[in-house]
This record gives sequence, structure tokens and C-alpha cells, in this order.
Amino acid sequence: MADVVVDTKGLACPMPIVKAKKAMDGMQSGQTMEVLSTDKGSLNDFTAWVKQTGNELVSHEVENGVYKFLVKKL
Repeated sequence: MADVVVDTKGLACPMPIVKAKKAMDGMQSGQTMEVLSTDKGSLNDFTAWVKQTGNELVSHEVENGVYKFLVKKL
């Protein structure tokens, strides 16, 4: 279970990353955030963003067209 859930369904790039960054800024180290997105480019976007920010992409999956990312703040 994530500490924070960010629902960006229906939003196109770059808004899922913008909303995730805003939520991440308010989190403590070690907390997790689940991001929900319907943007097909979000897999590449989140993979790159997590690598760039030095956080950890714990898991990702696609279910019924919804991309779910679990990110741990380091």
C-alpha cells in the first residue's frame, strides 16, 4: 500500500510527471507513491524521471489501460 496515491488518469504528458513531482516534494525519504496514468508514454516518462531524480521505481504494471507505478523516495 502506497503512502501517497496520485491519480493522473486522462492527463497527457507532461502533467503526470508534474503532479508526481509535486507529490514527491511533500514526501519523506522511504515513503512510496503510486501514480495512476492512462498516458501511453508514461512508461518511458516515469522510467526516465525516476532515474533522473535518483528515486526507485519499485514496480509498474498495466491493467485495463491504466499504468500503475510504485515509486519509493530515496
